[in-house]
Amino acid sequence: MAAAEAWDTLTAMDALSALFPYLVGLAVLATLAVLIAGVVTMTRRDKHDPRLANKLMRARVAFQALALVLIALSFLLFKLKD
Repeated sequence: MAAAEAWDTLTAMDALSALFPYLVGLAVLATLAVLIAGVVTMTRRDKHDPRLANKLMRARVAFQALALVLIALSFLLFKLKD
């Protein structure tokens, strides 16, 4: 039984280590997209809505925090894998 549990843990760690780069990439791309949308919203002169720009910048901070947490978890995961 112990060998089967160790194998399940190993395959789960391998799956996570394969998934984390994609998750980090998605979080970084989401951060970039929200940042661009926020900057465009702030620079539009005809329909400038400061509340929308503020919401977009808050979303950018959230996506950026998510990306940093995923990066930190991936470093921890790779350290535990070795």
